[in-house]
Amino acid sequence: MKSMKIALAAAAATVALSGAAMAEELKLSYNVGVTSDYVFRGVSQTQEDPAVQGGVDATYGIGYAGVWASNVDFGSDDPGAEIDFYAGVRPTVGDTALDLGVFYYSYAKDKGAPGAFSYFELKAAASRSIGPATVGLAAYYSPEYSTDLGKSIYYEVNGAVPVMEKVTLSGALGHQEYDKSAGDYATWNIGATYAVTERLGLDVRYHDTDEHGLGKIYGSRFVVGLKATF
Repeated sequence: MKSMKIALAAAAATVALSGAAMAEELKLSYNVGVTSDYVFRGVSQTQEDPAVQGGVDATYGIGYAGVWASNVDFGSDDPGAEIDFYAGVRPTVGDTALDLGVFYYSYAKDKGAPGAFSYFELKAAASRSIGPATVGLAAYYSPEYSTDLGKSIYYEVNGAVPVMEKVTLSGALGHQEYDKSAGDYATWNIGATYAVTERLGLDVRYHDTDEHGLGKIYGSRFVVGLKATF
C-alpha cells in the first residue's frame, strides 16, 4: 500500500510538473492601439481617417497563432471591419530567424466570391542581426487576392536599428504585384518608435507609393500611432 501511495504521488507530481511546463511554454499576449490612419503596404485602408485596432497572440515553442482586428473604410462598398487570422512557425537557422506563416484576411459584410474582399496569403520571411541593426526580407503570396485580382505577390526589404535609449528607427521598401491588374506599385516607409513605457509605444511614420495617380489613398502621408501590449 505504501509503495502504491508513493507511485500515485509520483504520478501526480509528474502531471503537475508537465502542466507547469506547458503553462510556461504557452504564452499569450494582447495588444490594443489607435492610429491616425490605417496604412497597409502604403495604401490607406480608412480613407485617411483614424482607426482603432487590437489583437491576441499565442506562442508555443516556435509556433504562433493570433487574431487581429481594425475598422476599415473602402468607400461605397465598405465592409466596415477587418478581422485577420494567422498562424505559423519561427525557426532559427544559424544566425537567421525565419518566419513561415499563413494569413486569412476576413471582412465583415463580405458579399462573397467573385469580388470578395477576404483572401488567404502565405508568408516567408527571414531576418538577422548585423551589429545593433536587424535587417530582413519578406514575401507574401496569394493565389486569389482581394476583389478578384487573381494571384498576387508582395515582397519587401526592411530594417530597424536603435538610435538612442527608447528610440528605434525602422523602415521598409516593398513592391506589390497583381495578376489581373495594371495597378502594381512600389511602396516605402520610414519612421521611429519611442518606448513611452515598457508596454506602451508611440510610432511616427512616413508612408508613400509611386502610384499617386491611383487615388489619394496611395498618396504620401505621416501617420502617428499609439500601441499598448500586455
